[in-house]
Amino acid sequence: MNSARRHAILLFLLDAASLVLAFNVLAWLRGISPTGHWLLLPLAGPLVFLAIALHLVDGYKERTDMLSLDYTSLHAIAVAAATVATLLLTFAVIPANFPLQGSRLVILLGFGVTLPLTLGCRRFLHLRWLRRHRLRHLLYIGPRSSCEAFHGECSHHAFDRKVVFAIAGDGSVAPPLAGILDVRPIEECLAAIRTGEIDVEAIVVPDAEFELPPELSDELLALYFSGVPTYTVELFHQIYWRKIPLVQLSQAWLFRDGFQMAREPVFVRLKRLFDILISALGLILAAPIILLCALAIRISDGAPAFFCQRRVGRNRSRFILVKLRTMREASAHAPSVSDEDRITPIGRFLRATRLDELPQLWNVLRGEMSLIGPRAEWEELVDTYERQIPCYHFRHLVKPGITGWAQVNHPYGVTLENTMRKLEYDLYYIRHFSFVLDASILLKTVHIMLFGKGR
Repeated sequence: MNSARRHAILLFLLDAASLVLAFNVLAWLRGISPTGHWLLLPLAGPLVFLAIALHLVDGYKERTDMLSLDYTSLHAIAVAAATVATLLLTFAVIPANFPLQGSRLVILLGFGVTLPLTLGCRRFLHLRWLRRHRLRHLLYIGPRSSCEAFHGECSHHAFDRKVVFAIAGDGSVAPPLAGILDVRPIEECLAAIRTGEIDVEAIVVPDAEFELPPELSDELLALYFSGVPTYTVELFHQIYWRKIPLVQLSQAWLFRDGFQMAREPVFVRLKRLFDILISALGLILAAPIILLCALAIRISDGAPAFFCQRRVGRNRSRFILVKLRTMREASAHAPSVSDEDRITPIGRFLRATRLDELPQLWNVLRGEMSLIGPRAEWEELVDTYERQIPCYHFRHLVKPGITGWAQVNHPYGVTLENTMRKLEYDLYYIRHFSFVLDASILLKTVHIMLFGKGR
């Protein structure tokens, strides 16, 4: 059993212990269970909901930064989601006389106490993990140009692991690579691993076709079988940063394994059914909010409350997207840039809370969009991006969404660099298209809405 799996199992057991302890103590205090009598089976549902919710926010992954404020808020949202699911199951599905039906307060306070206990366990284990991994290295093997590109990606992501670059292909480390401190010949790196000077966490190579002399390949194979994982650059991006690097793309990439879910008609139909149900219910519940926001916009400057623009959908189909207007009417049909002067005071609030996105539920109900998917871009921008970015059209394999993987992982922007970065996340979503990923995006979207992060 590898370290990551042991870590996840340990966290799950600690979660179970925290939940059982919190609920039973409260049940004894509230008198719905005799003191000393432990409720176990009735807590199976709450535990399952808690585990699923924490899994969706990466709460069982070793590499998740459990000390950050972002994770703390995501953890709280996951526990809140588990609380709501437990209340619905207990009082709307399960027949009468179920032990937990004796007190809603026990459920609310039980999860309330479970929250700091489970978060505390994660912080403690993460600190231990950091101490253990702080001295571990990542070994990157490749030619000079590839090393420089990978170093740039590590810098962009503020990668906290030390990377040793092993020059392969040209046999020379001179002149020094710009900005890279630890550059060595590959033979020297492998010797340092053998002697224990380098404690290697993983090895990264440019691509699956990368070739080395047979004796070096045999040594890497031995390291692999000893438990040191070897990743291609594309696989490393997917595992560590959950995106797909554009430099690895070609037209043939589309036909590799990984798109079964995107092509599976049952999954597509279930996703569409879910979109219809949620968008219809959402429009009914959000109608008063949309009306109030529209009145506020109209009263503030007398211009139309809604913003309509042609966007590009699945298979490059065109449709009219509807949003609440957040910019002054004269600039509303121009592509958005970092120009705060064009955003109205009400529009700034609507954008921060994402209330301006609510009318798009109509586009979802009509089948032009989905709740989850790549951002629906303005058709003029799409024409420009398709000329400038290879494989940009891949993002049109699925319906655009109100929220998506790129939206919750990368800040909003329309520069070419920003668009390329967002495309990497969009392509990850397309390759890993699933209900689990969609649920994770929904929870992270709630986090963004509550704390006003991103767009």
